Amino acid sequence: MTDSDSSLPASFDIRDYLRTDLFPHFMCVGCGHGIALRCLLTAVHELGISKDELAVVSGIGCSGRIAAYIDANTLHVTHGRPLTFASGLKLARPDLTVVVVTGDGDCLSIGGNHLIHACRRNLDITCLMLNNEVYGMTGGQVSPTTDEGRYTTTTPLGNHEPSFDACSIATAAGASLVGREITFQAPALKNLIVEAISHPGFGFVEVISDCTEIYGRRNDLGSSTEMILSQKSGMRPESYGGALDQPFRPGNWQTGVLSRSDREEYAAAYRRRTRSARPEEQT
Repeated sequence: MTDSDSSLPASFDIRDYLRTDLFPHFMCVGCGHGIALRCLLTAVHELGISKDELAVVSGIGCSGRIAAYIDANTLHVTHGRPLTFASGLKLARPDLTVVVVTGDGDCLSIGGNHLIHACRRNLDITCLMLNNEVYGMTGGQVSPTTDEGRYTTTTPLGNHEPSFDACSIATAAGASLVGREITFQAPALKNLIVEAISHPGFGFVEVISDCTEIYGRRNDLGSSTEMILSQKSGMRPESYGGALDQPFRPGNWQTGVLSRSDREEYAAAYRRRTRSARPEEQT
């Protein structure tokens, strides 16, 4: 991209935000998680957040490895628990910008209860859920977002369970900002992440990513290029002419900010009420 590209600050160099000594990275060729990582770091740069002010918490899975490559304060924690660790961190260090990077299995299966209560509490945390419909790193098992009829190692005859709509769950649980974007639309994804980080409350962003090796191959979804183009076909079929037989996602799901509400952020409310209960500590 050139300096004239309005989607990137002119001075942005992604290597400034990466632990390059850990490269080459472990992600497969064509994996959408790399696009999500770049969008996150671009958003951080655009917002002027220093690496000392940024904390990235991740769990287990392909998405969980992303934090390891970011040159900031990072925690790689147990399966399904990144939101729990992030909650404690944000309460102890409200000065930090706390971002959780999690996957569909990590966030909605073993971590599903933690997601619900993180949405309910409304701590100032941004949660990026990278949704590739499968447990990509741990064996290719079915996940809560695997579409019906798709093949995984644990659904060799095709998945017969309905999939979760993560954004609907987050909205119902009380997240004060909920959004969705596809990795095909990288500038729009970056802008959504900027909006979520800037939001004074819990921001949940579902990132529709793709798993070209474990999921794509098993379901004959084509090359990485074909898979990312099918995101556009599945999310916005009217703009792609319905040319692909197997859209990445059926149903013409909406993208961008899906819901927003203004209510008091949890840590601020907690501190205010604590001070009110102990007036001798007020200055």
